[in-house]
Amino acid sequence: MFIKSIPSMFTVGNLFLGIMAIILAVQGAVDQHSTFLSYAAILVIIGMLLDGLDGRMARMLNAASEFGKELDSLSDIVTFGVAPAIIMYLVILQSYGVWGIIITALFPICGALRLARFSVQDSAPGFFTGLPITAAGGVLATLALYHEVFVEILLPMGMVALSFLMVSNIQYPNFKKVGVPRAAFWITPLVVGLIAVVAFVFPSKFPMIVFVPLVLYALYGVKKSVDGLVKRRRLRRPKKSKIK
Repeated sequence: MFIKSIPSMFTVGNLFLGIMAIILAVQGAVDQHSTFLSYAAILVIIGMLLDGLDGRMARMLNAASEFGKELDSLSDIVTFGVAPAIIMYLVILQSYGVWGIIITALFPICGALRLARFSVQDSAPGFFTGLPITAAGGVLATLALYHEVFVEILLPMGMVALSFLMVSNIQYPNFKKVGVPRAAFWITPLVVGLIAVVAFVFPSKFPMIVFVPLVLYALYGVKKSVDGLVKRRRLRRPKKSKIK
């Protein structure tokens, strides 16, 4: 029975990190302690790791269930929807007044719509429809972490773009089907712990390592969608008849 509950423990751990990220972000804003805001963003990124493992562990242990699926969605909306949105609001968007509030609310709302659609709508085999909220939340948390190196207006624009990508019909590769070997079962918690230690020892470098592939992943889906649109338009064009 305990073995069957392990995937849900990873999911609850993901939810716990999301709640802690919100608390640290608010505490950092109140105390004007930028380190707390940085750690809040890092917790969201570590939550991505747990989110990627719970489904794999469930399949490996033959413990997949509707309960686990729903718990995963509820955890994701907190850790990758609400938490990064609040972090971004406290870092930059609160200076935008009403528009900052609207953009902050837009992100988790689109994330919730994305998760609801995932629950009821079948995607093409091996693909997600819309940018997964996990990837969107990871990108947003990292943008908040490195907000000082970006032009300020790019941050709210990027947040709106991520919100749109989540509810779009763009197809993204699904890497969640890649399983965890049974031989690696007992070493998995050690790997998670090691990555968490590295993240907090090197808070300025670790998120960027995650940020680059996530951005490339988001742009890949956009590029494939544009390429498909261009190809379809070319096929629809009437061929010019040759005049002899």
